[in-house]
Amino acid sequence: MPRGFRASVSTRSEPSDTPSDRLNPAYSPFLLLRHRQPPVITLDNILDRQQVAATRERLEKCDWARGISAGPQARHAKKNEQVPDDDPQVKELRTLVMRALNQSPMFMTAVLPFKILPPNFNRYTPEHSHYGPHTDSSLRPLPDGSYLRTDVSATLFLSDPDDYEGGELRIEDTYGEQRIKLPAGSLVAYPSGSIHEVTPVTRGARLGCYMFMQSLVKDTEHRRLLYGMDVSLMALRQRYGEEEQDLVRLTGLYNNLLRRWSEC
Repeated sequence: MPRGFRASVSTRSEPSDTPSDRLNPAYSPFLLLRHRQPPVITLDNILDRQQVAATRERLEKCDWARGISAGPQARHAKKNEQVPDDDPQVKELRTLVMRALNQSPMFMTAVLPFKILPPNFNRYTPEHSHYGPHTDSSLRPLPDGSYLRTDVSATLFLSDPDDYEGGELRIEDTYGEQRIKLPAGSLVAYPSGSIHEVTPVTRGARLGCYMFMQSLVKDTEHRRLLYGMDVSLMALRQRYGEEEQDLVRLTGLYNNLLRRWSEC
């Protein structure tokens, strides 16, 4: 992925350098290896506790609605609440989330985002408790009238697991069924074509932010291979340094594969 790459809401991003060219001392090899869970990937601390609190404070001021942002089939399965696009808080909420995503090297290397649909915010309670099994629409309209192909869907959790009962994100993928319930500020990304659901919330409230993304790399398996390779490159660079010649060659292989498989 290009150096300094920054994904933006429903716009194309200017290229710069690949994630495998970057080294962040905050990432140890052991931490990086823990993230190898594609095609379902979980990332911790996309938002810190202060950002989570600020987001929740704004959400408390929102007016919630039902039955929006779903296709005809999914609408029958969707039994939750969502913040409408015209709510006064939406612009700042979306800006906060997008800024955090752009600052996460692991999100960038896992998703390789090309376009991101403006994030939405939802709430599950015992009264509006679940979203039945469904797949996400393959194409989504953007504000400028163009379309986004949904390659990757993601949920950013805004409530801690102890805040509610139920509310697991259940995803069926090539590795079987996975049930996801993460700390506030953590994100799960998964192929948009996966069958998935949110199980009924029986106590408390589950707040979340969900989004759809078009990746630079359309093919899920290609994206998975690139992610595993880039994570290994980061770990090896931690161990051997930037000037190791074999790592330079491996980085070149990563970039050549990305060049071969990307669409932009």
